[in-house]
Amino acid sequence: MKIIIAGAGEVGFHLAKLLSYESQEITLIDTKRENLAYADNHLDIKVIKGDATSIANLKEAKVKSSDLVIAVTASETTNITICALAKQLGAKKTIARISNTEFIEHKDEVGFAKFGIDELISPESLAASEIELLLDQAAFNDSYQFEDGALTMLGLNLSRTALFVGKSVKEAAQLIPEIHFVPIAIQRYATQYTIIPRGDTQFKEGDHVVFMTSKGGDEELCNLTGRSNTDLKNVMILGGGKIGSKTAKDLVNSKYKVKLIEKDKETAFDLADELSKILVINGDGRNVELLDEENIGDMDAFISVTGNSETNIMSCLVAKSKGVKKTIALVENIDYFELSHSIGVDTLINKKLLAASTIFRYIRKGDVVAMTKLNNMNAELLEFIVKPTSKICNKYIREIEFPRSAIIGGVVRNGEGISALGDFLIEADDRVVVCCLPRSIKQVEGFFF
Repeated sequence: MKIIIAGAGEVGFHLAKLLSYESQEITLIDTKRENLAYADNHLDIKVIKGDATSIANLKEAKVKSSDLVIAVTASETTNITICALAKQLGAKKTIARISNTEFIEHKDEVGFAKFGIDELISPESLAASEIELLLDQAAFNDSYQFEDGALTMLGLNLSRTALFVGKSVKEAAQLIPEIHFVPIAIQRYATQYTIIPRGDTQFKEGDHVVFMTSKGGDEELCNLTGRSNTDLKNVMILGGGKIGSKTAKDLVNSKYKVKLIEKDKETAFDLADELSKILVINGDGRNVELLDEENIGDMDAFISVTGNSETNIMSCLVAKSKGVKKTIALVENIDYFELSHSIGVDTLINKKLLAASTIFRYIRKGDVVAMTKLNNMNAELLEFIVKPTSKICNKYIREIEFPRSAIIGGVVRNGEGISALGDFLIEADDRVVVCCLPRSIKQVEGFFF
């Protein structure tokens, strides 16, 4: 594919890096030379210094023959303009990163396709959705849903009391008569090495294990690991920016009681007027006395989404020390994100990685309909639709010669999630979720052509 990426910030660079590994023909455009320098020296891509709203620059990037134009600059108006111009100049498909979540809520009503924009991506909206999903699955560190929850990815750290510590995957499967979960990735304690488990892989204390679960799998995992997936009710949010306000609004419309702390006085008053069902507090959330005054110890969850990664991490650590069950911190620095399980915060989220993962599914071959990168792991989850002509069609899972660095986590058939094992027969129109290391993605895709 010929792909043009406008904006060489963290989202644009991450996308260019992922796509360059797959020999896609990438052109990266940015106004700042320093943003392009590292990509130019380390990635096999073409770079253009200049404004992507310039028709001359778009033509230099060969927009007329491009399959996809992705506009992910920091300005949503710039991104919308780039996509509109690119479509008029011959681009087959366009994706714009936006920050105003209203655009997504009313996209059908407005009809952005008429302006030449095929897809809208809001990192803020994605982060708010991710937070709500994490609160719904309070016992787990990571969570991601496929097909409206038919299959759910759940991650947790194994304590010494987990019933299958010391057992192999095969032995653990025998602990319950009908299994509704499959382990798909393991990271050993204090390492950065990702293992795709097989039947003889042994679970160890401190492992961070990611499971793919069908209906009931979350309860089985809680029973086997001694965890409790209790309902969370009282939530404190630090930071009243776009993510904080969107999260607060979404949570209060569900089942939660929400307190929101915002440092800026004017912003706090505006939020108090806008969010009438939420207690908005004007103050510095880094102040431990303020947190104590607002009864942080009575909170079930603490979410820190200020614009400062260090503030978010430290305030979550304070909340954890006060007995808060669930802590979630927004981090802008991807290096911090890679350390999520050793920092001490339950879950770190990075809105740029969420946006990159969402955009990435539009680029995949083999009818990929969803994908996500596993937190703190060098592995990805991809959902494929099986065609009648796919190599995997009408084969039992045990007969499929997948690389050892890939595993089928589950199958969605007729809207029902199935924890598919070796004796499961793959059929046309099945939606198959695969976990694999990056080096195996291209090989895995070949099974679904």
